[in-house]
Amino acid sequence: METRVETVRSTEHAVVVGAGIGGLTTALALGRTGWRVTVLEQAAAVGEVGAGIQLSPNGVRVLSSLGVLDRLLPTTFRPEAVEMRLGRSGRHVFRIELAETAVRRWGAPYLHVHRADLLDALLAATTGSGLDITLRTGSAVRSYEQDREQVTAVLDSGRRVSGSLLVGADGIHSVIRGQMLGTGEPRFTGHVAWRVTVPIERLGRDAPPPTACLWVGEGRHAITYRLRGGALANLVAVVERDAWRGESWTERGTREDALADFAGWHPTITTVLREADAHYRWALFDREPLENWTDGRVALLGDACHPMLPYLAQGATMAIEDAQVLADRLEAHRLEAQGLEAQGLERPGDMPRALRSYAATRRPRTARVQAGSRQNGQRFHQGGRFAHLPLWFLGKLAPRVYHRRLDWLYGHRVS
Repeated sequence: METRVETVRSTEHAVVVGAGIGGLTTALALGRTGWRVTVLEQAAAVGEVGAGIQLSPNGVRVLSSLGVLDRLLPTTFRPEAVEMRLGRSGRHVFRIELAETAVRRWGAPYLHVHRADLLDALLAATTGSGLDITLRTGSAVRSYEQDREQVTAVLDSGRRVSGSLLVGADGIHSVIRGQMLGTGEPRFTGHVAWRVTVPIERLGRDAPPPTACLWVGEGRHAITYRLRGGALANLVAVVERDAWRGESWTERGTREDALADFAGWHPTITTVLREADAHYRWALFDREPLENWTDGRVALLGDACHPMLPYLAQGATMAIEDAQVLADRLEAHRLEAQGLEAQGLERPGDMPRALRSYAATRRPRTARVQAGSRQNGQRFHQGGRFAHLPLWFLGKLAPRVYHRRLDWLYGHRVS
């Protein structure tokens, strides 16, 4: 199946592997700077996958600049606050106001959105805005080839798609990363997440609060928030395991196992687990930051180069940031070359130079987020009466300190 919008043709053609959040944002960012883009997606359709996503202001600003936010906003939910509660009793550890504070302090709202709704908004922006972007589904890429002039994606079907740039946005199991750097063995973190969604109307008095709410306990934690204008409850509930095989977002578990993992917890958690129609299990694997994201005319992006544990809620947002920085670096490189040519001077190197600049810009920030996510995963599972006393102090007595601690993350501007 192919969706195509034709406009004025660019002399530059980018091949993007993967039509997830990172891939579609990349296509849009490149398309808006004049690139012709072909997106290759192995699935037969870009459909409803995953569940909730937390979009912090640093990512929302990028989506706004790309013309996506207006399409997305009607499907989102804006949490009133971020809060922490004890998993069994529901007792508050802290609550920090977020709704108006995010806009005032970081220049954009903090939003909760269903992954499918974000993909729909990105698809609408890429195929309905007159940009020269082609989406080819059912197009699994098995390898790439390149020379000094172009790079070619080789599909399982034997078909070949060539351009001057190839972006590997094909996720944590990236084929492009595998060819570039080897597959490598991920490290199982010892954490397995249950993911469920339930209509709010089915939960009654046990519906989760209209916040980004973290529920903590020894050896496990949960996160609840609302989606689709508040009509849908989203739960991610993480428990420790000694061993696990496989790394999948779509493995099914049972209601009984999920309830057993959180037996004795607050009714908000157990009611959501009981009322859910489907219970997905997601084993969390970790990888050390990569030293290299590029190979000539090929660059990695999003989970292909920096898979994120979910404990800072930045996986999708880091891919969105990557896409904008990549487009910005390529455009800066093009303008620099044009300026020198106009003066009769030699062009400043080739495209690999621009891709290395993109990677050098992004690596320190994504590595810091990876490290912060890993640390939060350890903090959330602490036990004991006073385990969360520092966070209680931070939230109760010094909310401005809490906000200041997040300035580097939420206040970051990629352009």
